[in-house]
Amino acid sequence: MSTDFKSIPLIDIGPLLAKCDDPDMGEDPGVAEVVRQLDRACREAGFFYVKGHGIPESLIKKVRTSTREFFKLPYEEKSKIKMTPVAGYRGYQRVGENITKGVPDMHEAIDCYREVRQGMYGDLGKVMEGCNQWPVNPPDLKPIMEEYVSLCTGGSPNEFEGQRAGDPFWVLRIIGYPGASKANGLGTPENDIGCGAHTDYGLLTLVNQDDDITALQVKNLSGEWISAVPIPGTFVCNIGDMLKVWSNGLYDSTLHRVINSCPRYRVCVAYFYEPNFDVPVEPLDVCVRRTGGTRKFGRACYGEHLVSKVQTNFVE
Repeated sequence: MSTDFKSIPLIDIGPLLAKCDDPDMGEDPGVAEVVRQLDRACREAGFFYVKGHGIPESLIKKVRTSTREFFKLPYEEKSKIKMTPVAGYRGYQRVGENITKGVPDMHEAIDCYREVRQGMYGDLGKVMEGCNQWPVNPPDLKPIMEEYVSLCTGGSPNEFEGQRAGDPFWVLRIIGYPGASKANGLGTPENDIGCGAHTDYGLLTLVNQDDDITALQVKNLSGEWISAVPIPGTFVCNIGDMLKVWSNGLYDSTLHRVINSCPRYRVCVAYFYEPNFDVPVEPLDVCVRRTGGTRKFGRACYGEHLVSKVQTNFVE
């Protein structure tokens, strides 16, 4: 239910984090206020900034620094961990190899997923079976990213009702966007779209972006593109397709894109907190009631949705 929002709200989730182990947290007025703000942001924009999240700023910056060091390497070095279907769609993509709605994206990336053992999800997970590919250089990239993923995943096995996301899948995209092309002297960044307009697949995305380059844009109901201007110390968060289904459209997975009109190289690390891989997803009764009593979506399976997207977003 996206609206004509003109800006993206900033929410301090510190009070919620402080009470996360308290069985009576629902009675705390500070928690209630955070939940009210989150509900409003998800209904009106599908995007919001969060601060007070508890992940050290030093680690957030290390993630970006290590990312930048990797993308500075020669292509021959980066391609040693080249993504292939055989690798479970994990690894490095050069600029133009990721596809959004049939159009090559002007970014390079390392794609990582929760590692899937053979037979872990039966035939459903066969495409995603494999281990993440990590580069030798920089040597600290793997431990930094694994610590980061662990903190982003967090939570308890009962989070969002255990049968839905108590055994969550996760996705990590380590992304680099070249600076705007000035080759033709016209400076038309719309022709060099870093990532085309899309929605995310799962539950919740946490975007760790450079503090000094504005490139992420979010589309409101009127079709205007609203810039997600970086706010140091925050994540830009947005909801995905599966939460849209569970909420019966009460919370919308809003279209967004990336255009780096700055001449400088931009890095971004996007962490996607997903449902259980094999969970069936259909509108929750409470959300059906809140949206007029009619189910707007049928049943989906997160794993099937992910695999269908992965197989059409990559060109060899």
